[in-house]
Amino acid sequence: MIEVWIDGLCEPINPGGVACIGYIIKKGEKVLAKGSEVVGRGEGMTSNMAEYMALIRALEKIVHLGLTRQEILIRSDSKLVVNQMSGDWAVKAPLILPLYRKAKTMTGAMNIRFNWVPREQNTEADILSRAAYQSTC
Repeated sequence: MIEVWIDGLCEPINPGGVACIGYIIKKGEKVLAKGSEVVGRGEGMTSNMAEYMALIRALEKIVHLGLTRQEILIRSDSKLVVNQMSGDWAVKAPLILPLYRKAKTMTGAMNIRFNWVPREQNTEADILSRAAYQSTC
């Protein structure tokens, strides 16, 4: 099974700050890929948008690595992303809807599940998203 840990943030203010993401893709204890980046600044940037961008970047990497036929577990401390992607919550925010649609399209043919984890258990992805933010200071 492929485990993917994702995190997004918007600092120093939310909304309107610097949106950053981090993700790590593992198979067992082996790290297959990880990434972090600034995905936007200012108007329209939110932590929820960053969380979705973390998911999309991780999915892009999964496609690039040819892992789409594997069983995939996405772990996130964003209840919004987990519950919307699982179909339990509706998507209402106009800025989130295109990101949600892109992520749903990307996951359409994948054997994928989403699992919410407390922030304290998502430290590796959190460190990556914070490192991206620190690079802007």
